Amino acid sequence: MDSKLTLNIDKDVARRAKIYARSKGRSLSDLVENYLKLLTKNTPAEDSELTPRVKSLLGSISLPGDFDYKKEKADYLANKYL
Repeated sequence: MDSKLTLNIDKDVARRAKIYARSKGRSLSDLVENYLKLLTKNTPAEDSELTPRVKSLLGSISLPGDFDYKKEKADYLANKYL
């Protein structure tokens, strides 16, 4: 059973949200309901933040145990900008 809910939202935010919902072919109520479902789900936050495409990439490469990504990133940026 659906329940009616009244929210107080900044006019500009509401306007942009309606435009966004319309561009996705969905209602604003549907977007808010799905967002609240996501927030209240009993799963760890990091799982809900990953899209299926990103999850499919997990474990696709293997790096040596002593790989230092911070050093590699610093070296890359130094070569790029210097």
